Amino acid sequence: MAITSANQLELLQTAEAVAREKMIDPGLVVEAMEESLARAAKSRYGAEMDIRVSINRKTGRATFTRVRTVVAEDILENYQSEFTPEQAAETVKASRTPIVVVKGMSVSEEEGAVSRPIRRFLMRVPTEADNAAMQDVEQKTAPEIGDEIVDEVPPVEMGRIAAQSAKQVILQKVREAERDRQYEEFKDRAGTIINGQVKREEYGNVIVDVGAGEAILRRNEKIGRESYRPNDRIRVYIKEVRREQRGPQIFLSRTAPEFMAELFKMEVPEIYDGIIEIKAVARDPGSRAKIAVISYDSSIDPVGACVGMRGSRVQAVVNELQGEKIDIIPWNEDQPTFLVNALQPAEVTKVVLDEEAGKIEVVVPEEQLSLAIGRRGQNVRLASQLTGLDIDIMTEAQESQRRQAEFELRTKLFMDNLDLDEFFAQLLVSEGFTNLEEVAYVEVDELLVIDGVDEDTAKELQARAQDVLEAQNKAALDAARALGVEDSLVEFEGLTPQMLEALAKDDVKTLEDFATCADWELAGGWTTENGERVKDDGTLEPFEVTLEEAQKMIMTARVMLGWVDPSDLEGDAEDDEASEEIEA
Repeated sequence: MAITSANQLELLQTAEAVAREKMIDPGLVVEAMEESLARAAKSRYGAEMDIRVSINRKTGRATFTRVRTVVAEDILENYQSEFTPEQAAETVKASRTPIVVVKGMSVSEEEGAVSRPIRRFLMRVPTEADNAAMQDVEQKTAPEIGDEIVDEVPPVEMGRIAAQSAKQVILQKVREAERDRQYEEFKDRAGTIINGQVKREEYGNVIVDVGAGEAILRRNEKIGRESYRPNDRIRVYIKEVRREQRGPQIFLSRTAPEFMAELFKMEVPEIYDGIIEIKAVARDPGSRAKIAVISYDSSIDPVGACVGMRGSRVQAVVNELQGEKIDIIPWNEDQPTFLVNALQPAEVTKVVLDEEAGKIEVVVPEEQLSLAIGRRGQNVRLASQLTGLDIDIMTEAQESQRRQAEFELRTKLFMDNLDLDEFFAQLLVSEGFTNLEEVAYVEVDELLVIDGVDEDTAKELQARAQDVLEAQNKAALDAARALGVEDSLVEFEGLTPQMLEALAKDDVKTLEDFATCADWELAGGWTTENGERVKDDGTLEPFEVTLEEAQKMIMTARVMLGWVDPSDLEGDAEDDEASEEIEA
């Protein structure tokens, strides 16, 4: 069927109907129709021709035009869509009603060159669309390189194959427009809660109708014992929105800690208003959760506000999460205090915090151990997630045994190296001495406070400690040199012989090797794998080298080697100081 025999307004009516159904711009549907008709025309007139179709937005009339560009003769390649200036002039001369339409400015390839207008020679009376695009109209003029010759061609007969192809083009364009609209609608809604309707389940994943499209709730994002049927209403958290080749993908979750936080924000007006803030959330989805809150109004109890009258507020969240038990904990800036709260309902006797390692030791009474650990370690695991600390729980008896073992180890160290009897070595340990360096280089007055130690005895103790340390240093340095450590590393300030030996065993033998190390390779650190903190051992960690000290030594080595300009370090230091002042 020819296009001209069809009801021309039917095109616009169809475009508006499709646009209304898919909730997209009708202009996009019309553009898709124009492209599909142009593709059908190319199959009729030839794929090498530049056939374009314009549908009048008021009347629905489709105009088919052929466009040929004027190019230099030496670069002429496509005889169907390109003209030489001579051929173009003959074509224009032979036409009955040609006019020249100046449309915009061309982009020059030469930098700084003046761009010239693109002129289109219309081999017909201009339509309304042409007139709207005209910036200036001139009478017949000789064509120049870059001009376009446009003439109208008869509409094509739409065969079955051409009609099917046109339909596919329109469907594809409409689908792309629908995807763009869906992405634009949901890209800013990530991190919020949405209500949807279950459509179907595929391999354990739930496909949810969210109104403007479909979203997916993966099986690992569902609360364990939940099951859904088609048409069930569901409340979910939009975890991520991604633009992928097959269209925007909306990923949902019901296990994310943020889902619980958003539910509390909906149930507790004080959280929504910012009077109460949720500082941290830890969940074992479907079983138990802990949430830490703080109030910025001294007259409002954050825990009581979240619980609500007779537990109404927290119960609403519990019901939505399929009976998940929730512990609401007051936030505290002091980490040990916060941890004591996080381990509730267990009672804590003592807390020892190692801020550098991000580790904390908790001592509880014997009868509270199982309660502090929780079923399958659930309580201590949630407390660890909530505080971001690695928690080691022990009973009072276990702590006593550990301290006794440390006491005996240090006592033996002094007995073996300083040739002391057990009683005198125990006196040193009891006074807080932990290693030979402290005995060798401490002020004499600190040794005199020990019962039975006079000035001569104190000097003798220090002399013995210094002799042992010198012997150990010599042995360690000899061992390091035997392993191949070069003088450039031996002479580097800040490295002891024992450190050099440890580096050599780790195949760091030159200043260049040392300069290529990462700070965590020297000082150690912690990484998180699968939600659990994993310890990374550092080569110099036994010597209590911090990350900051490791960074400073590595940068010093790089400066000595000429890899880094010292002025760059000064600039970074100034930036750090400025940042600290701003934060303060």
